[in-house]
Amino acid sequence: MSVFKGTGVALATPCDQNGIMFGEVEKLLTKVISGGVNALVALGTTGEASTLTAEQKESFVRFVRKFSSLPLIVGTGGNDTKTVVENCILAEKWGADALLIVTPFYNKCTQHGAIEHYRYIAERVSHPIIVYNVPGRTGFNLLPDTMKQIAEIKNISGIKEASGNMVQIERCLAYGIDVYSGDDALTVPSMSMGAKGVISVVANVAPNLVSRMTDLILSGNFIKAGTLQLRLLPLIDALFSEVNPIPVRAALEMLGIKLGAPRLPMTEISESGRLLVRSAIEELKLL
Repeated sequence: MSVFKGTGVALATPCDQNGIMFGEVEKLLTKVISGGVNALVALGTTGEASTLTAEQKESFVRFVRKFSSLPLIVGTGGNDTKTVVENCILAEKWGADALLIVTPFYNKCTQHGAIEHYRYIAERVSHPIIVYNVPGRTGFNLLPDTMKQIAEIKNISGIKEASGNMVQIERCLAYGIDVYSGDDALTVPSMSMGAKGVISVVANVAPNLVSRMTDLILSGNFIKAGTLQLRLLPLIDALFSEVNPIPVRAALEMLGIKLGAPRLPMTEISESGRLLVRSAIEELKLL
C-alpha cells in the first residue's frame, strides 16, 4: 500500500536560538494543510535536520503529529546504519507513519552495500520506509536494478527519486516500484508515467498550486496539470537558484512565516537571489 498519493510537503523547520518556534510552525502547517497537501514530511533536507538537536527534532515531530492527522513521514537517514535504526525507532515513538531514509553519504557504499543497509534497517523497524535517492547531495546514485532488489525487502514502500534522471525514474516505475518525485520540476512528467506523487519544496510556498497540479494528474487531466507545471517553473527555478533550503527560507519570510536565523553552514540568501524569489512570488500573486 502506498504511503500517500499526491503532494507531500517537505516542511521547513522554524527554529531560533531558543528552539522550535511553535507559533511559526503552526502558521506553516495551517498554510500547507489548507492548501490541500496530502502528506507532511518532517526532518528532511528542507527541514535542515542535519543541524537540529535531538531535542529540537523530537519537539518538532511531536508538534506536527499533534497538529495534524495527515500521513507524517519523518527523515531518519544517515551514514551509520545502526544509528539510522535508532533514529527510526525514535521517529516511530514520536508518531511517524513512515520513514524517509536517504542513501548513505560521505563514506558512501557499493550498490550491494545499499541493499544490505536497507535490509538491516527494515528488519529492525515496523513502519514503511521510503528510500531517498539524491546523488547531488550524497555522491551516490542508487540504480534502478538495485532499487528493484531493495523493494523486495519487507517494509520498503517506495522511493523518493531526486536524481533528475527521467529514464531512471521510468525504470523504477517499470519494476512496479512506488515512486515519488524528488524534483519539483519533474512532478508532472513523473506522475504522468505513474509516480504516486511528489515530495515538494515548492509546496511550502504555493501548496494550493502544487496540490491542484497533482490532483489534476491523479484525475487524468494531464494537459491542465502540465500547464500548471509550466506556470510554476519560475518559482521552482527561484527556489533552487541557491542551495535548498536557502531560497525557500527567504520565500517563507516574505510570506510572513519566520524561520529564525540560518544555522551554519546555511547562510542568508544573496540579494540577487532574494530579488528572483520575490519576483516569482509576485508573478504568481502569492504576496
